[in-house]
Amino acid sequence: MSRFICALALSTAIAAPVAAEEFQWAGQTDPQTMDPHAVSSAPVLGFLNNVYDGLVRMSKDMKVEPSLATSWEPIGEGEGWRFTLREGVTFHDGATFDADDVLFSYERASDESADVRSWFSPVTEVKVVDDYTIEFYTNSPNPLFPASIANWMIMDSGWAEANDAARPDKEAGNFATLNVNGTGAFVLEDRQPGLTTTLVPNENWWDEAEHNVTKATFTPIQNPATAVAALLSGDVDFVEPVPIQDAARLEADPNINIIRGVETRVIMLGFAHEADTLKYGASAGDPNPLQDARVLEAVAKAINVDAILQTIWRGSAEPASQLVPSQLSGFSQSHADRTGFDPEGAKTLLAEAGYPDGFGFGLKCPNDRYPNDESVCQAITAMLAQVGIQVELDAMPVSNYWPELREDNFDMYLLGWSPGGSLDHEHPLRFLASTPNEEKRLGSWNFGGYSNARLDEALPSILSEIDEAKRQALIDEVTGIYQSEHAYVPLYVQPLVWGTRSNIELTQRPDNFFILRWVTVN
Repeated sequence: MSRFICALALSTAIAAPVAAEEFQWAGQTDPQTMDPHAVSSAPVLGFLNNVYDGLVRMSKDMKVEPSLATSWEPIGEGEGWRFTLREGVTFHDGATFDADDVLFSYERASDESADVRSWFSPVTEVKVVDDYTIEFYTNSPNPLFPASIANWMIMDSGWAEANDAARPDKEAGNFATLNVNGTGAFVLEDRQPGLTTTLVPNENWWDEAEHNVTKATFTPIQNPATAVAALLSGDVDFVEPVPIQDAARLEADPNINIIRGVETRVIMLGFAHEADTLKYGASAGDPNPLQDARVLEAVAKAINVDAILQTIWRGSAEPASQLVPSQLSGFSQSHADRTGFDPEGAKTLLAEAGYPDGFGFGLKCPNDRYPNDESVCQAITAMLAQVGIQVELDAMPVSNYWPELREDNFDMYLLGWSPGGSLDHEHPLRFLASTPNEEKRLGSWNFGGYSNARLDEALPSILSEIDEAKRQALIDEVTGIYQSEHAYVPLYVQPLVWGTRSNIELTQRPDNFFILRWVTVN
C-alpha cells in the first residue's frame, strides 16, 4: 500500500512564503452540510478537514500523523487505545479543547443519527482519564483503529449544546449545518449553500501554517465547460475535476497545470436487495428480480466496462473487480478477475431466472457527485437495453440523491466508495457489505440491505487479526462471497484530474481531499 500511496501523492515543493493572496477554487459538488458527523461523503469530509481537526490526520503521503492527539498507544493486550491530547488548543471562538470535547464528539458521531457511526462499531466504551488523556476500548484487538478515525472531527461540546446541535440532523439540519466552530487551520467566514463558501485563516491555529492564503472562496460549478472557462479566464485558481476530454488542451496552455492521479475510489452499482417488489420502470410493482443472483450476474455481464473506459474516460481509468482498488491493503488477489462483458451470457442467465424477455426497472444516478456520473449511467442504460433490461434513468443533484437512497427510493443506484483513513478492505466491508445494524453501528451505507451471515461473522476477526496471512485469508473468503452473490457490481477506479493556474502550488492526495493549508499562491 505504501508504494501505491507514495506514487500517487503528487505534491510540489512548498516554497518559502511569499506575499499573501486570496484564492478561488471550484468543484463539481457543494458540501451538503458543515456538520462533520451528519454526512459521510468526500465532498463534506474533505472540505471540513480545512476547518475541523481530528485526533489524528493524514499526511500528504497518506500516513497517519498526530493532530489533536500528540500520541497514542495500545491498552493492555489489545483492549483498546489510549490517546494523549494536545494542550493549549482553542476552538475558533476561543473555547479550550480538552478530553470532554472528545467524549462529546464520540457520543455525537456514534449516535444513531450520525452518518459516520460505523467508524465506531468496534468501540465498547470511552473513558476520560484526565483533561488530556482519553481511552477507547474495543471489543477485540483493533490495530487499524487510529487510522480508521482519521476523518473523525472534534467539535466543541459547549458550543454544540448551546446552539441545540448536540446531535447531528442530516434531514432537517440544525445550527451545525451552516456554522462551524472547529480547531482547524481555517475559519468559516461565510456560507451560502449552493453559491459560495468563504474561509479565512485561523490566526490562533495550534500548528505551523504552510500556506499564504488570506481568504479562500469555494464555488460549486456543476457544468464542466463553465468550470474550464473559469480556470482559463483566471476567475478561479483551481478546478476539480477537470473533464477528461479537456485535459490535453488545458495541458498545452502555459498558464495552466494539470495534475493527474488515481483516486482510491471504486465506482459501482448497488441494488435493492431487500425490496420485495420493483419501484420504477415498466415492471414497477412486480416481484423484484434483483433478489436473484443470476439476474445480478446478468447485469454485470451486460455492461461493457472497457467501452466505458475508452469512450468516456479515454483510457485514463482502470476496471475494478472489488470494493477497493487493487493497490490497497486487503485486496484479494485470488479474486482479482471481474465479471467479463458477455451479453449472450447475460441473456441466458435472464432466461434461466425466468425473464427471457427481460424486465424494466429504475436506476438512480447523481449528476454532480462523481466525474462523468450521468454519462456513465446513460451508457449503462443503453447496454442493459441490449439484453432486454429496460432502464428508467433518474439523474439528479447529489443534494437530492442521498435522501432518495436513504428512503429506499431506488431499484439500482450508482455509488463511489473510498476507504477512508484505514485505506483497507475492511472499510467498505463495514460500511457497504455488513448487514445494516444500528446497535452494532454497521452497514450505514448499505442502502440496498445486502446481507450475508458468514461475512458478518468474519468481520470482527478481520478487524482484530494481527497475523497478515490469516487476515488476508478471511478477506479472500468474504470477497468471494460478495462477488459470487453480486452484492455490488464494481465498474472502475476513478481517476483524478485537477487543474490549477500555473502560479499555484498544492498537493493532490489519492483520497481526493483538497487540503487548503498546503496551498501557496505565487
